[in-house]
Amino acid sequence: MTYYGSKELAASFRTVRKNTCAVAGDIPELHYGFRAAPETRTVAQTLVHIAVAPRVQEEIHRVHQLTTIEGFDFFGLMGALHAEEQVARSKADILGMLHAEGEKFAQWLEGLSEDFLGQRVTYPQGMTPPSKSRFEMVMGVKEHEMHHRGQLMLVERIIGVVPHLTRDMQARIAAMQAAKAGA
Repeated sequence: MTYYGSKELAASFRTVRKNTCAVAGDIPELHYGFRAAPETRTVAQTLVHIAVAPRVQEEIHRVHQLTTIEGFDFFGLMGALHAEEQVARSKADILGMLHAEGEKFAQWLEGLSEDFLGQRVTYPQGMTPPSKSRFEMVMGVKEHEMHHRGQLMLVERIIGVVPHLTRDMQARIAAMQAAKAGA
């Protein structure tokens, strides 16, 4: 028995995606073209990147159920995903994409067996580590998203938006202080 399986993985991923959608919703559409530095993605491109990134793991584990990624056309797939980032979309379209792609991935995660998640996938010779479990690989989707969401939260600060997690914490602190003052 494991304490963190497919149901917990799906729930955790949904929480991460919910927070990403909150950040995407808080950033005004007029700032979706903002680029923190030359040669970086815009806000819109970063959000689309986050939305489509799970497709890499879906391709490896869901579509092909690979046991080795030796010979996998990673660069071909990444090229197609990069092309998705370049498509002009409205804020509403991007939010819809984040929701739809996220839920599709979470539903797939929910149905994975412990046996499947425990299977090892071999990496090309010379890579470290030489293999990873499917669990670790699909967990990487959440870690990748959190990395990019951190970038977006810094962008929020740059454009003058207080991130929702900070606002929520400030509201909890204010309520606790008010309760203490009233006691």
